[in-house]
Amino acid sequence: MHEHQRDTRARTATDPAPGQGPLPLTGMTALQQRAGNAAATRWVQRATDPLSEHYATRPQQHPEWATYEKLTKAAGIPDDEADAAWQLLLGGVDSQGALNDEAAARTSDRQAQREIRATNSWYHEFVKLMTKHLELKTPTMALWAGGIEVSEYAWQKGHTPLAQTRIGSVLNVLKLHPEWKLTGPMWNILSKAYVSLATGPVHIFVRAYEPDSILIRLEVPHLHEVRRLNPNVQMIWHPLYTGSDGVTREISRDCRLVDNAEYDKRDTCVSVLIQYLRQFHDEDNKKAAPAHKSMKKLLTENGHKDGV
Repeated sequence: MHEHQRDTRARTATDPAPGQGPLPLTGMTALQQRAGNAAATRWVQRATDPLSEHYATRPQQHPEWATYEKLTKAAGIPDDEADAAWQLLLGGVDSQGALNDEAAARTSDRQAQREIRATNSWYHEFVKLMTKHLELKTPTMALWAGGIEVSEYAWQKGHTPLAQTRIGSVLNVLKLHPEWKLTGPMWNILSKAYVSLATGPVHIFVRAYEPDSILIRLEVPHLHEVRRLNPNVQMIWHPLYTGSDGVTREISRDCRLVDNAEYDKRDTCVSVLIQYLRQFHDEDNKKAAPAHKSMKKLLTENGHKDGV
C-alpha cells in the first residue's frame, strides 16, 4: 500500500479492534461505574489542565501521532495493527485514572493497588496485539535497572532489552501523557509479557539496586515463574559502574572494573555492587551518583547507620 493510500482514520475509543468484541467502556461512563461520581468529578477537574488532556476520542490530534506513524512504519509494524494499537494505547490512558482512583479507595496496600491498576483492559489488549512485535533481535534477552543508559549498554553487549524490540523502540521515544501514573501500568504489563517470552539465558544488568523497581518487584519474580516451566531459562547477573568519563564497566568479585562479570545469584551481584559503591565511588562522579544514593538508602533502611 502506498503511503498516501493509507487510511489513517483511527477508531474512536468505543470501536473494537479488528476481529475483537466490544472493548471496555472508557471516559466518564467507565469512571462512574468503576469508582463512583467522586472519581468522575476529579477526572473532570484534571481534564481542564491542557497537559492532562486525553485523546481517546480524537487519536489523530495527539501531538505524537505523526511520530508514532513514522516509527511504527520504520519498525515494520503493519499499518492496521499500528492504528489499532494506537487507539488501544489512548483508550488505556483515558481509562487508567479511574483504576488509579479505585485502587486508592479500595486499599492502602501498595502491591494490591498495583494489581488493581494493572487490570486496564485497554492496555492488556494492546499488549496482546503487540506481543508478536516483542521478538528478540539477538539470541539472548536483557533486563536492567539503573537508568536508560543500562539498556543501551546491554544492547551494545549483544543482548536485547525491551526498548530494542519493534514495539519497544517505538514506545521508548514517545510521550503518551505527562503523568507516569497513567502510562506506567502499560509498561508493567508490557514488561511482564516480554519476560514471558524468555526461552534461554537472560542477562540482567544492574547499575543501581532498587527493591521497588520494575526489575526487582515484577520482572525477576515473573522470570522465576517462567524458569519453573522451562529449565533452559537462566538468570545471569551483571553489576555495573559508570565512571566520571561516562564509560560503563562491570564489577568483578575483587572489586575491579572489567569487561565482563557474571553471577548466577542476585544477592551475589548486589553484594558486589554495594561493596564497590561503598569503597570506590568518587563523590564527584555525577554519573554514578544515583546508584550511590540508592545504595545508601538501601543500607540505611536495613539498619546500617548513615548508609555505611
